[in-house]
Order: sequence, then structure tokens, then C-alpha cells
Amino acid sequence: MTTPGRGCGDRHTEREARRDAAGSGSACGNGIRSRTAALFAAGMLAFPLFLCAGSGRTCPEADSSRTVFRAAVPHAFSLSGTSVRGLLTRSSARTGTPHRSASAAVSPHPAPVEEEPVSRPRRRLVHGLGVEYRPSYILPTNDFLRGDNLYRQPIRYSASFHLRYAFGFRPGSQTDRIYGGVYQGVGLSGYLFPDREEIGSPLALYLFQGARIARVAPWLTLNYEWNFGLSTGWKSYDREYNPNNKMMGSEMNAYIDVNVYFSWRLSRLLDLNAGLDMTHFSNGNTWVPNAGLNTVGLKTGLTAWFNRRERFVSRLSRPRTEHPFPRHVSYDLTVFGSWRRKGVDYYGEGQIASPKAYPVVGFNFSPMYNLSYKLRLGISLDGVYDTSANVYLEDQIVAVGETPDLVFRRPEASRQLALGLSGRAEYVMPYCTVGLGIGSNVLHGQGDLDALYQMLYLKINTTRSTYLHIGYSLQNFQDPNFLMLGVGFRLHNRYPRLR
Repeated sequence: MTTPGRGCGDRHTEREARRDAAGSGSACGNGIRSRTAALFAAGMLAFPLFLCAGSGRTCPEADSSRTVFRAAVPHAFSLSGTSVRGLLTRSSARTGTPHRSASAAVSPHPAPVEEEPVSRPRRRLVHGLGVEYRPSYILPTNDFLRGDNLYRQPIRYSASFHLRYAFGFRPGSQTDRIYGGVYQGVGLSGYLFPDREEIGSPLALYLFQGARIARVAPWLTLNYEWNFGLSTGWKSYDREYNPNNKMMGSEMNAYIDVNVYFSWRLSRLLDLNAGLDMTHFSNGNTWVPNAGLNTVGLKTGLTAWFNRRERFVSRLSRPRTEHPFPRHVSYDLTVFGSWRRKGVDYYGEGQIASPKAYPVVGFNFSPMYNLSYKLRLGISLDGVYDTSANVYLEDQIVAVGETPDLVFRRPEASRQLALGLSGRAEYVMPYCTVGLGIGSNVLHGQGDLDALYQMLYLKINTTRSTYLHIGYSLQNFQDPNFLMLGVGFRLHNRYPRLR
């Protein structure tokens, strides 16, 4: 008889031995087969890992950033009628090791299943090319345009063609939402006038920036845009060869344009644009005459966006969320210089232009309160040294019937210096800021400097703390003053860095 508590290694009676040999299997036999199956299954699981290690390749599940492959063991794959799943379950229960499902095992014919691809870095900008046609009506602001020209006919119409490159921020990004789909770029345009013999066929190279005013529909927006640049190819006034054109005094003139338009999204890559357009050409009083040219008209065109994704476009309809803006005071210091021409009273018979170009230098120190991402308000201390201020014709004694010589004189420096205070308002965008200033000189040398002055200017960011400054100054809201070309430095700038 057997001893209680003994296992398979104990002695058996002959009868028991015969019964065990004839039976379908004892507990010991079952244990041997279970261990064999477990070892076999473990070998099958370890085999692909062994191959990977031997070949120097990374196993599929070793790198979670790559695609993960999984395969299931076929139901027909079993040992002695017992499935691998059951053998593994019993083996794990005996050894205390965690259970691994059979679906995670490698089958002879693996079926790869891609879970989630590696996320790629998103593009921050989208890029586009556009073409535009702008027919315009010319405002009759001087005698040359009203008919005092070679053809003795009013000059009323013009047309221009534009080729443009634009870039904007990824639709749905922080910058795109905050600034209303802002975009910017560079354009090249050619102008056609009916009187090309006296006006020319100018070309303009300009910067532009625009953004959304309102969303009318998911596929339709109302936008604005400004253009600022230089134009060349004008046939300027010449007393001998072009005496009628007293409109333009120089071959190169500033180009300023503002337009409002609707933009239809025809597809995720193509936009149709149409709206109203206003344009101004002048030389900023750097030469005379400087009557300038003004037009109003229409614009129409197409813009193709090359990498605007459909999922980005779909985000335009999502609720707008903004990063909180830290209100703060920043300090802008701008130094500028330019040159200008001067008209001087000619013995009570009107003004005559001085043949000289007079330099102008100045500065603006502007504490500005930053209310939001788009708006900045403040005051400015404005200093200027205008060497054309209070220029006069030297008095002469001449005989009756003789014409006096035109001798232009500058006064002492104290009569050409001025210090003023102005209020400022600035519309802020990611790369450019458009500003307006209105002020008065509080310390000045009388005469020409005793006046109200207005400024329209553009600040182009070069770094977070520096910018280029391009502006124009007027007197008494009508008289051209001088250009303001300079650089600036911004202190205590706390604008958040957006993505």
C-alpha cells in the first residue's frame, strides 16, 4: 500500500502499476505532457525573438514608435487535443507567471495589423501663388488728368496685372485663430495708362498683408489687405521733353494700396477673390512736382495654396480659443532720416520750388500700452531737425525790369528744431504693425514748425526687439511734409510666442 502524501516517485503496488500503465495517463504523465507543451509553446514564442537578435534587427514590439504586428494562433494548432491557450493557462497557474494570451503569440503566418502611425511634425506655414487683375478709375485731381495733356482728353481709366506670392499660418493654429487667418507676401504689378507717352508704363514691387474681417459662410469670408512698395518706370515732368505732366516729378514713386474683398474657397487648394481697390502714387515730397495719382476700382483674382490640408480647412469652423494675453507697457524708440523738397513764397506771387534737397532727421520715443494681440495705444515724444524749415529767398535790390536771382537761405538751427507730443494707435499683426499718430509741436522755432502734424507709418519686425520703420508725415492734414525711413528698438516686449 502506498504511504499518504507521497507523489509519483513513490513505490506502487504491482496492481497499481499495471493499472497506471493501462490507463489513459496519470497525474504524473499529464504533468510531463503539460511541461512539454509549455516548453514547446515557449520555444515558439522565443523563436522570432531569437531570429531578430541573431540578425541584428529590431523586433516589431521592441519599438513602440513603429508599427506593431500581432498574430493569432490558428484553432487547429493544438497538442494532444489540448489547445495552447489551455496549456499556457495551466502552466502559468502552476509557475505563478503572468498569463500571455495565445492571440499575442506568433503564428506560422503572421497577419500584420497597423495600430497608429508615427506622428509627423506639422507644417507651421502654408504657401500660395496668386494672380490678379485690377481695372481702375483715375480721380481727376489735377489739370494734367483733366485734359491738359498731349491728347487734350481726360485720362480716366487704367489697369494693372499682379503676380503674388503669399504665406500664412496653418489654419486652426493659435496664430491663425488670433489674427483672423492673417497672410503676408510680396507682389509684382504692371500698370497700363492710355497716355503712355507722358505717363509711362510703371512697374511696382510691394509687400502686402491681409486678414479676415468677418466669416460670412464656411466657404466665404470678407477680408482686407494693404499693399506698400515702390514703383518705377514713370515718365516724370521735364520742362523741355515732358512739360504737361506736372503730376509726377520723379521716375520712382511710392505705391500704397488698400482693398476690401470677398474670398470664396473653391476647393482646399484654390480661392477666388473679388472686391474694391484704392491706390495712391507719390514721391513723398522728395521731388517736385508731387501732385500724385489716385485711383479707385475693382480687383479679381485666384490664389492657389499648395499645402493647405483638408483637415486644416475643416478646423476653420471650430470655436475660437485664444491664449490669454498679458497686458503690459512696452517702449519703442525709433530713429529716422530722409530728405525733402521745399516750396518757398516768391514775393507774394505763389510758391517756387527750391532746387535743393534738404535732409531731415528725427526720433520718436513711444510708451505704448498693449491692450490685446492686435491693439496698442500710447503717446510719443517726437523730435525733428528739418533743414528745410523756414527756408527763405534772400532779398535783393535790382533795377526796374530786371529779374532777381533766386538765392535760397537757411535760418539758424534753432528755427529748424522742434519737439512735439502725439497720440498713437497701432494695429498689430505677426510681422507688421500699422500705426497712426496725431500731434503738435510744443517746442519749436516758429514759422513752418508751428503746426499740427500727422503720421502714417509701418513697422516691420526684424527680431523680437527690433524693427524697420517706414512712415510719412503731413501738416495740417493736407500739406506733404517728409518721409520717415529708420530703425526701431522695442523694450519690455511681453507678447507671447505663438505656434
